[in-house]
Amino acid sequence: MVLLHTLLAKVGPKDKKIGVKARINGVLNISLNLVKHNLQNHRLVLPCLQVLRVYSTNSVNAVSLGKNGVVELMFKIIGPFSKRNTSLMKVALDTLAALLKSKTNARRAVDRGYVQALITIYVDWHRHDSRHRYMLIRKGVLQCIKSVTNIKLGRKAFIDANGMKILYNTSQECLAVRTLDPLVNTSSLIMRKCFPKNRLPLPTIKSAFHFQLPVIPASGPVAQLYNLPPDVDDVVDESDDNDDAETESEIETEIDDDKDQHFKNDDIETDINKLKPRQELGRSIEELKMYEQFFPELSENFQEWDLVSKEPKPFVPDANLSGPIVVPTASEEHSAEAKPSTKGIALKECSPLLTEEYNRRPVFLELPKKDNMKSSSLHQQNDQRNMLPSCQCLSQEIVKGLDRISLQNSAKNDQYYGTGCVVEKESKAGITTLASSKPFEHVSPCGGSLFEGSSVQLGKLCCTGVDSEEEEDSRSSSSGEHATLQISDVSPVHDCDLYLEMVKNTKSIPEYSEVAYPDYFGHIPPPFKEPILERRYGVQRTKICQDIERLIYQNDIIDRVVYDLDNSSFSVPEEADVLKFNSKFESGNLRKVIQIRKNEYDLILNSDINSNHYHQWFYFEVSGMKTGIGYRFNIINCEKSNSQFNYGMQPLMYSVQEALRCRPCWTRVGTDICYYKNHFSRSSIAAGGQKGKSYYTITFTVTFQHKEDVCYFAYHYPYTYSTLKMHLRKLESMHNPQQIYFRHDVLCKTLAGNSCPLVTITAMPESNYYEHIYQFRNRPYIFLSARVHPGETNASWVMKGTLEYLMSNSPNAQSLRESYIFKIIPMLNPDGVINGNHRCSLSGEDLNRQWQNPNPDLHPTIYHAKGLLQYLAAIKRLPLVYCDYHGHSRKKNVFMYGCSIKETMWHTSVNAASCDLMEDPAYRALPKILSHTAPAFCMGSCSFVVEKSKESTARVVVWREIGVQRSYTMESTLCGCDQGKYKGLQIGTRELEEMGAKFCVGLLRLKRMSSPLEYNLPSNLLDIENELIESSCKVTSPTTYVLDEDEPRFLEEVDYSAESNDEDVELADNAGDYEATNQDDGLSDRDSTRIHLS
Repeated sequence: MVLLHTLLAKVGPKDKKIGVKARINGVLNISLNLVKHNLQNHRLVLPCLQVLRVYSTNSVNAVSLGKNGVVELMFKIIGPFSKRNTSLMKVALDTLAALLKSKTNARRAVDRGYVQALITIYVDWHRHDSRHRYMLIRKGVLQCIKSVTNIKLGRKAFIDANGMKILYNTSQECLAVRTLDPLVNTSSLIMRKCFPKNRLPLPTIKSAFHFQLPVIPASGPVAQLYNLPPDVDDVVDESDDNDDAETESEIETEIDDDKDQHFKNDDIETDINKLKPRQELGRSIEELKMYEQFFPELSENFQEWDLVSKEPKPFVPDANLSGPIVVPTASEEHSAEAKPSTKGIALKECSPLLTEEYNRRPVFLELPKKDNMKSSSLHQQNDQRNMLPSCQCLSQEIVKGLDRISLQNSAKNDQYYGTGCVVEKESKAGITTLASSKPFEHVSPCGGSLFEGSSVQLGKLCCTGVDSEEEEDSRSSSSGEHATLQISDVSPVHDCDLYLEMVKNTKSIPEYSEVAYPDYFGHIPPPFKEPILERRYGVQRTKICQDIERLIYQNDIIDRVVYDLDNSSFSVPEEADVLKFNSKFESGNLRKVIQIRKNEYDLILNSDINSNHYHQWFYFEVSGMKTGIGYRFNIINCEKSNSQFNYGMQPLMYSVQEALRCRPCWTRVGTDICYYKNHFSRSSIAAGGQKGKSYYTITFTVTFQHKEDVCYFAYHYPYTYSTLKMHLRKLESMHNPQQIYFRHDVLCKTLAGNSCPLVTITAMPESNYYEHIYQFRNRPYIFLSARVHPGETNASWVMKGTLEYLMSNSPNAQSLRESYIFKIIPMLNPDGVINGNHRCSLSGEDLNRQWQNPNPDLHPTIYHAKGLLQYLAAIKRLPLVYCDYHGHSRKKNVFMYGCSIKETMWHTSVNAASCDLMEDPAYRALPKILSHTAPAFCMGSCSFVVEKSKESTARVVVWREIGVQRSYTMESTLCGCDQGKYKGLQIGTRELEEMGAKFCVGLLRLKRMSSPLEYNLPSNLLDIENELIESSCKVTSPTTYVLDEDEPRFLEEVDYSAESNDEDVELADNAGDYEATNQDDGLSDRDSTRIHLS
């Protein structure tokens, strides 16, 4: 029998069906009985236990053996501490751990008090194994505890036995020895899993702000939200577990062993009839005529304009390199926005095409005689320009004056802080200065007070202005890399005063009247590189231990609310050692802050309005800090299962003190950054009906450089709706009307009454002769949109780069304008952006899932954006390219999603080669061009697969219903790049704007490749370009199917879910804290490695 069981122990692990075979042949109990009757015969018991360990990996076998007393038998073997027969004990512990994965056996162990016994055994081995020779036995005991605590009764027994404190103390003693990391990791997992689920400290998970919808959807999450009884607690369920209510299934589950062999992604569309594009206008021609007024370029004859056929003189601004940069201010401009009409859309009465309205050329502003600004082209040679010394900054008097800037309708200040320096100029209202000898007495502790009417108040500036003790250091380092900025970096489209004017007309649900200083001062990309942060070993484990200490040492926890939107009577703490928080400004979304320890704060984000989830974007203000202290911030109600914060991304910080030193820029900051599942429970109402879900924590530590500074933190570079309005106004006032045809219309009004801008850009015709007018009217359209998701601010920065390139004076930009007519909607979701939403509009819905059937009352921007495209389809002027700019939170680089029938079929059981499919591969041309011209773009991350879950997105609907073959979503990373020129660097606004410009360059190359005769290019260049496209367009091999998350597991990926029964992963000594993360939304990493094509 010894030889037989020894043979079975070696063969068994290689046969997945051996457990089934043993049960069918009735031999399970033979090995069990041999152990029962020969406990003292270790030579026989050892191979028998090895066979039982193999049998127990099958859940049905584990239940059957448990009924026959195998659990009790294992505890007899592992019994009191003894260093004799350690090999036998190791096998017994492994067998017991496998058996306890069965909920029935786990409950049996809890009922017999074995949880306390396991803890005692572990403590004994921990105390006696001083030389760490028996780590595998200690690990085996922990694995048994881990298995039994997968059920709620096991977790309760573990806590009652003081297991939290015991494991915490033992793991802290193991930290000094690196080889004991597997013990520390498993202990951390057990403690975190047994940490009692807490209620999120909120009265409701619904947004703190309410907006009454004009129409309530009949179904969906918004309808459920409105139909929820008022007395229902939507923060947490009555029970955080549902596993104990389930009975052990006796159904044989061996078929699950083979399920991984035939992995299939059910989200890929397999119906070829649904994949084939079918042009469906969905609206009558008569109804679509309402959009004629947005296309006056199709009927404009320019007869009233004095156009000459010769090439116009280049529009070069007079650059004064020695002085500050001056830009036109609001007093010199006026808006060219169209006046909106009723029903939420800015439309006029339908009129014939040849009416005066359509014959009239759009009104342009006269050019200023002198304009000291840089060209908006991204490729100007300004490297040799003089540097601005940082010491030429605001005096303390001016700082105090800035503290009380408020914008009244009658007062206009014409000062521009493009570089943080003061520029005073004479305006119609006379000369206005900010200097004052009296401090402003009415500034609230964490922001300016609200003003009556349409006035706007800036947030609180630093009380001390510029630190006097640091002035000398700042002056001495003014020539250093970090202390100076080139004039060429200053954006010509930022105007502080104009921004305040724009804010006055921005309508928010909370009726904000404060302005965040980063939005007021503007942002200049820092002159230094910001590498992807290298993760410090053990950082997540340390954070977990600190969280566990909250339960073990509760008396050390302050637990004090220091900011609360839900409490209207809440007052900001006045203590000097407590940070002050604020987010009552455009795009801010902080809801509540709780001080946990002296320098540690838990932050809770506000839900999207008319929603009870979507927490990821953050933007808030902090003040009252001290230098030399590490402050830890924990954002505790995030929802995504993973984040680039685990792969080197850092949050962004903007220091007002630095801005006053001529360094107004967002910079990547923070140490000890990680993103992990926490102990705050998500209710089934917020989790789409799923129980047992938890929130996730973003944690980071910041040490401030300046005392009493005012700093702002953000998920990504903020770009507000008011910023967009300011940029469009500046572009309109700065362009050369002899070269550029520019229109700024209002497509429609949003639910809150904000305007959705529509921009048209092309080149003016060479003359008003028929041939030139004909060429002007018949240029192909390019349709671009962005910012449908408010939290994806990088999309707006890419769009800014596109707009500025299109409005620049470079020959390539002029050639591009002469080739295309650009229709651009730079912000599809203004309301979401204004109110700090992460994903939704005020309707509480993801607007990028409404393109199939948009509701004009709930989704006006989508309804009318689709209407514009439907109108172009009706008049046979389909856009050559449609692209929607987005941001991606869990992937690096910039990439595109497109649409292809053939490439989608590659991922199904249908062989694309055998299908009678004829598909023009030109959809791959633009992404391939960008992969060769844009440093941040990665062709390998692109996908052209059409998924069922994306059938209502802009990309798929424009491709399928409108008929645009080149319909794309362009995704830009929030983190950085892992290839190309920017490999290893976090992405910044300079790189994002460059991507927007490179997109335009790609369109120009696309034009040259499609019409080579129009351009006098070297033949070899055309051959290279054509070969580049043709070689990539042959679909002869599977394409890469891009998952929502394609990062490899990071070293400290930890799963704290109570339901985890995954097989244990043996860790190398240097592998870090490695456990499998539960994939809440998307495929697991293990599944992702199995994606293949048949």
